[in-house]
Amino acid sequence: MNAASIPPPRMHWGLLLAAAATLMITMGARQTTGLFVAPIHQDTGIGIAAISFALAIGQFTWGAVQPVFGAIADKRGSTGVLVLGAVLLALGLALTPHLTSAWGLMFTLGVLTAAGAGAGSFSILIGATAQRLAPEQRSFAAGFINAGGSLGQFVFAPLVQAVIAFAGWASAMYTLAVASLLAIPLALPLRRTTTPVPASHAATAIGDITLKQQIAIALRDRSYWMLHLGFFTCGVHIAFLVTHLPGEIALCGLSPSVSAVSIALIGLFNVAGSLVAGALGQRMRMKWILAAMYASRAVMIALYLMAPPTPVTFYVFAAALGFTWLATVPPTAGLVGKLFGPRYLGTLFGLTLLSHQIGGFFGAWLGGLALERLGDYTWMWYVDMALALVAAAANLPIREGSPRAVAAAA
Repeated sequence: MNAASIPPPRMHWGLLLAAAATLMITMGARQTTGLFVAPIHQDTGIGIAAISFALAIGQFTWGAVQPVFGAIADKRGSTGVLVLGAVLLALGLALTPHLTSAWGLMFTLGVLTAAGAGAGSFSILIGATAQRLAPEQRSFAAGFINAGGSLGQFVFAPLVQAVIAFAGWASAMYTLAVASLLAIPLALPLRRTTTPVPASHAATAIGDITLKQQIAIALRDRSYWMLHLGFFTCGVHIAFLVTHLPGEIALCGLSPSVSAVSIALIGLFNVAGSLVAGALGQRMRMKWILAAMYASRAVMIALYLMAPPTPVTFYVFAAALGFTWLATVPPTAGLVGKLFGPRYLGTLFGLTLLSHQIGGFFGAWLGGLALERLGDYTWMWYVDMALALVAAAANLPIREGSPRAVAAAA
């Protein structure tokens, strides 16, 4: 059969919608935790730094479990992993109001909820879909799935803030726990299929290479480490903001509703950013997309620091930053797929997300320390700007062929 007679690959929309909806739930629950910091502090007397440390552990746990769950999903399918994740996420959220100590928060928010959200996150969902899509479809698919997570942040943030305002933070936790269980039926469309991607559309396959061999190859690749470095700095940005943006807004004397709207705007604009990043990844080198997004963050933070602390400033800042927020995921996952193929994408991208969440640990924890010891977040903003420039520079030497060359090789 010649290439002209091979039909174009079919986009599995049911698969993508199920993955995007799952990420909408897990990320919606996870990315609104910053709204709970002040209410938990006021109700229990636990210090901001201690709460931040619990959330920092959660950032690390969320990343640490992903290569593990990704490896299980790569070998045995993603359905069981996703169901387990939904149960752990719901259990952690439901237990949080009953374990109101620093150690209790470390267990519920730092371990249970983070592990549950990690089992239903990017590496598992993108890995589950990539093996059933043609190479030219994967960048768009990653952007589409990622947009689901951002939509969850947009939907959940105002709802969570409303429940906190009218019924208290414990009721908001219970509400999120119930919502988390909705991810269970969504796991069924993502169960492993026996229908392979057509041979003409197969990825850069590397024979019958084992997972251990593939990890060893990846760890010897400088481009893979450059991706890790850039994604580490991204984790610092995301965790610092999702944890401490409500605190920054409170320091400016503004209402908690400004925090909820700002977090929702980040999610809304990241829907657009994720779709744009996924589409651009089919037409231009993804390392250039990443470098541009990271560099733009340094500019946006500098402009924010020069602007007056008004609600409009926070809304504009949230919208601008939201466009790149987690829009880094599609090109990063796409680059991992380009470099090593889709067979073990869940594991390899999971390791990259671990680097992201090691950065997330420091972003969440150091933000709390800065507030308690210095009284504000000024130095954290300067660190964020410097790291954004480091991330932009780190992506430039990554080896990557042009999309046309990759398509021609396939």
